[in-house]
Amino acid sequence: MTQLAVTTEEPEPLASRRAAGSSFYFAMRMLPRARRDAMFEIYSFCRDVDDIADSEAPRAERIAGLGRWRRELDEIYAGRVSPEHRGLARAIAEFGLRREDFIAIIEGMEMDAAADIRAPDLATFDLYCDRVASAVGRLSVKAFGMGEPDGERLAHHLGRALQIVNILRDIDEDAENGRLYLPRELLDEAGIATTEPAAVAAHPGVATVGHALIERARKHFEAADEVMDRSPRWMVRAPRIMGKVYRTILDDLAVRGFDPPREPVKVNKLSLLMIVLQYGFV
Repeated sequence: MTQLAVTTEEPEPLASRRAAGSSFYFAMRMLPRARRDAMFEIYSFCRDVDDIADSEAPRAERIAGLGRWRRELDEIYAGRVSPEHRGLARAIAEFGLRREDFIAIIEGMEMDAAADIRAPDLATFDLYCDRVASAVGRLSVKAFGMGEPDGERLAHHLGRALQIVNILRDIDEDAENGRLYLPRELLDEAGIATTEPAAVAAHPGVATVGHALIERARKHFEAADEVMDRSPRWMVRAPRIMGKVYRTILDDLAVRGFDPPREPVKVNKLSLLMIVLQYGFV
């Protein structure tokens, strides 16, 4: 009789499986187990609320879905934890993750869910970057083991740098979805009067906007590097890898330029592996 093999290994958590598709997966895998699990939970939360905000459901349903997450966070922080949120609750308790940072992420998703963003002013642009990226960083640096003020500073600058790269990389995809994240003041300076996403994406002046944002992102990367340079190497392995991956994308965007038609830019697997080997084992 054939006997079935029995394993005592626990199945891989859902949060880990969801993170496997992220370009940051290998950076997260470099962390010690507890910190890695916390990052997977943070990523899973971000993925969930982003999926809600970007769904094709009516806007009222998207806002309601994000509202449910607000209530679920209230329950977690009140100590009433449902089985599906035990991993997140464990991360919150172990690393002191703040409720206001989770809420800031939801508020960023609500900006997308409530209406298609089109040419926000610079103040709104910066607020959006803070909510959808730097707030994620504020949660992440706690999982990395960083204290204040360096942790806050790293989250501020690296989060904004990464989000600006996302915006520059996704100009065409966002335009197809009726969104335009490029700041209104930069459009005005480039002589672009319209805020219609497809028209802006096709305008020759979009190159001027793109290069202005490249310089803004580079300044944020430089400020983030200053923090990481004075931090223990083990503590900043993950953000180093994240930053280097996105800086590579930024450099490729600068070389490619923004004149349409624009070829997609992404880091290939070999380049990603080289970055992990260079910064993941120091």
